[in-house]
Amino acid sequence: MNADNGYQKPPVSVWEYTIAGKWTVLAGKTDADNDRLSLKEARPKDWWFHVRGMPGSHVLLRALPDEEPGKEILKTAAAVAAYHSKARKGGVTPVACTRAINVTKPRGAKPGTVQIRKETILKVRPGLPDSGL
Repeated sequence: MNADNGYQKPPVSVWEYTIAGKWTVLAGKTDADNDRLSLKEARPKDWWFHVRGMPGSHVLLRALPDEEPGKEILKTAAAVAAYHSKARKGGVTPVACTRAINVTKPRGAKPGTVQIRKETILKVRPGLPDSGL
């Protein structure tokens, strides 16, 4: 990862993408990875994404110190969440988006299960970022 954004290398068990040359997107590979990504690796101002109503990866968009992501950056991260879900082959897919601080784990819940507050729904087509962004 970029040394200048102050974040350490993510756990080995995530997919990592770059949007617009500076935004890092991480997607968990298993339920245990999703738990670790959402509850241990996520920082309060990071953005969290998950496809609505079906199994899929928990996806983080790392916050940058002095910049907010625009709507297109958020939608691109949401498309990654849709891609890493059972909706991959579908069309337009609803994806929940919130700040990571709004993601909690219910007591006794199985791995990969979380509760979220203050969500926004983004409707996107599943896909991965272009390397040319």
